[in-house]
Amino acid sequence: SPEHLARLGIAHAPGGRGVYPGLTVGENLRLAMWTFRSDKERCEEATERVFELFPILRERAGQSAGLLSGGQQQMLALAQALAPDPRLLIIDELSLGLAPTVVEELLDVVAHLKGGGLTTILVEQSVTVALHVASRAVFLEKGTVRFSGAAADLAERDDLLRSVFLEGGGRQVRSAPVGHSANGSGSDGQDGPSEVLACDDLSVRFGGLTAVDGAGLTVREGEIVGLIGPNGAGKTTLVDALSGFVRPDVGRVRFAGADVTGLGPRLRALSGLARSFQDSRLFPGLTVGESLAVASERTAAPPGPLSAGLRLPGSGQFEATVGERVETLLADLGLEAWRDRFPAQLSTGVRRLVELGSLLAQEPRVLLLDEPSAGLAEPETQALGGLLRRVRDRTGCAIVIVAHDVPLLLAIADRLVAMDLGRIIADGTPADVVRHPAVVSSYLGSAATRAMISP
Repeated sequence: SPEHLARLGIAHAPGGRGVYPGLTVGENLRLAMWTFRSDKERCEEATERVFELFPILRERAGQSAGLLSGGQQQMLALAQALAPDPRLLIIDELSLGLAPTVVEELLDVVAHLKGGGLTTILVEQSVTVALHVASRAVFLEKGTVRFSGAAADLAERDDLLRSVFLEGGGRQVRSAPVGHSANGSGSDGQDGPSEVLACDDLSVRFGGLTAVDGAGLTVREGEIVGLIGPNGAGKTTLVDALSGFVRPDVGRVRFAGADVTGLGPRLRALSGLARSFQDSRLFPGLTVGESLAVASERTAAPPGPLSAGLRLPGSGQFEATVGERVETLLADLGLEAWRDRFPAQLSTGVRRLVELGSLLAQEPRVLLLDEPSAGLAEPETQALGGLLRRVRDRTGCAIVIVAHDVPLLLAIADRLVAMDLGRIIADGTPADVVRHPAVVSSYLGSAATRAMISP
């Protein structure tokens, strides 16, 4: 059992959300010491040891874990795994959704632990990240070991470094355009694209913490907008407010010309405002095909319970319409082979495709994507960028992308918006924003990242 393995000295740092958001940092760490909780001296030593590795956690010990940035939460999850002083550490997706500077910091900790003799298994989509610390690599594809050997040798195997996106995914998307004409005119008939989503003077506070501070943003029909900034800048909170998952303390949200500030996420989704999350939130008990069918609620009106129970003609037509929609999405995204698989049986890349298909099933006017490339290898990320471009060009929907992946945004975004400490500090063309002094000092502070975006 997991409990028995933990007592033997095997620790696991899970990918995605690995902390209890409603507990403080200190309480999360105390929970991680359950195997020796009666040994007060050992608990104190373990706490001091992880605080030395992650000094920021000492400063935030009394703060709720849910208020930490994504990078700080990953540090806390890793600290929980290290607290029992394990013999074997298993880390799942260390770089998932994190800024390059944070990944560098975490990799330095892993390298330090390796130098101290800790055996580590790192599950990682990014070959670059894995090669930074790994001496040996095992490459898995669809449950089969395709390569096992020196990590440096894997970098030479271009035949292995491909993805579901490159193997048939991203075909032409046949979703019908919604609210966007072929000549680029807005839905109001005026010249040029019209506003489809906007917020004015938006502020969100959690207790004494201001997560979003007076943000103003406008997104136009058919526009791809990249939202960047360091961990804790307020990007995800802004998207939460735009999609209805968080109610702003100050400010208004407009969608398709209407004030939707008081509407919840479901009503906004039914109106055509779709969003994804950093971790793919698929129904674990539904297959890929069933997930796409459920997501078609907005585009196919279901019959009443009496009609469905009696199998009246209307119910059959509804099922046929949904079935056709699912078949189209499966073919467009190259997911036919995964039709009857459950999310737990899918790779990160396939889950991202299923999530995107679920959003497209709604025929949205705006897509809000939170770290869509998180956990993907570089070839997958490149192919995802092309796919998102094709989605926009074919459906006419606007796309807002929250991402730390600057090269992805530079390749596909029409405009970048940069945030820091809850405020929007730059808004303009990608080339101008990534060179803005405030952006360079806040988000692109490391020399490695600046080199990455240099022409």
